[in-house]
Amino acid sequence: MKKKIFNAMGLMTGTSMDGIDLSIIQSDGYSKFTPILNNYCEFDTELQQKLTDLRNKIFTSKDLLKFSSELDIVEKDFTLFNCKFIDKILRNFDDPLDIIGLHGQTIFHNSNEKISKQLGDGKLLSQLTKKIVVNNFRQEDLINGGQGAPLVPIFHKLIANQLYKKSKINFPLNIINIGGITNITQVLAHNDLNHLNDLSFCAYDIGPGNCLIDEWIRNNTKKKFDFNGEIAESGKINDLILNQAIENFNFESFNKSLDVKDFDTSFVRGLSLEDGCATLTKFSANLIAKGIENINDLNNCSPSKNLICGGGRKNSFLIKCINEEIVKTKNINKIENIDKYNFDGDYIESQAFALLAIRTFLKLPISFPSTTRCNSPTIGGMINKNF
Repeated sequence: MKKKIFNAMGLMTGTSMDGIDLSIIQSDGYSKFTPILNNYCEFDTELQQKLTDLRNKIFTSKDLLKFSSELDIVEKDFTLFNCKFIDKILRNFDDPLDIIGLHGQTIFHNSNEKISKQLGDGKLLSQLTKKIVVNNFRQEDLINGGQGAPLVPIFHKLIANQLYKKSKINFPLNIINIGGITNITQVLAHNDLNHLNDLSFCAYDIGPGNCLIDEWIRNNTKKKFDFNGEIAESGKINDLILNQAIENFNFESFNKSLDVKDFDTSFVRGLSLEDGCATLTKFSANLIAKGIENINDLNNCSPSKNLICGGGRKNSFLIKCINEEIVKTKNINKIENIDKYNFDGDYIESQAFALLAIRTFLKLPISFPSTTRCNSPTIGGMINKNF
């Protein structure tokens, strides 16, 4: 039987808290995927400050209760901002939109406590847009013993299938997303999303991405990030501090999901803006390279490609540092930009949450024991139809 092709929108707001990535795709939720539209909307200064201040107040689940009133207010502001952006996009989109996947803004994530809080009111957004909205993607996975992250791997798997067919890229293949946190999806074999199993793909959080660099820049300048890695490249890496930080960092297990609050910049305190940025970039690069090496060893494989997506791929100094670390290890290919293969690396995550919304609506799993360590394939997401 022919499967329905959905027009789905995905909205992604990352740890940088700079704005919203929006994508519209066409997909059946299984094997077909066509990107239709990608766009970005920067937060206004007031909303960004509210989001940043709120996240900085919440370190424990008790803080979620303590600041519940403020959470509700900021969540409404955030939801209305998303709604205005959606309305602007849909004014110029002729085809009917079937469904919206709203990731929301992560404020707190703790897999041990089975809590992951993303701002974004699905019911309100559904009411205002008159569309089906899927949100709260992580909770069911946490309830089912998973880490609640990473959730994008199933979309990485779909991309890998297309890379295999269109660009003749063989398996195994690594797709590495460098956002606030870096995660890796290792696709081991070709099979479509109708026949997924733990032997075909796996995924892990492997270290910081942009989070330490962004925090350092925000705390020491009026800028939001290190454009193209220019500040870091102008500085000098403090090898003594770097080596101590690497030695002292304890990575318990790649089976655990990571949060930006698992890392901090305290070890470079006292360094100049440029030297601190350079040292943090090298530290992040070292953990990413080690993560790739460890995942390859874990599955005893040598992937044909290491393709990167996410905002971190634009930091040329970070990429240079990762490749410098990678060449120290045998049988690891240098990382390449996924844009080289006609995928827009800025919008992989927003496209992914459009796919996840479709799969949730179809009652298909979005996370798996091999990707989040859940007990069984899990249908995640909350479906809101409030119109």
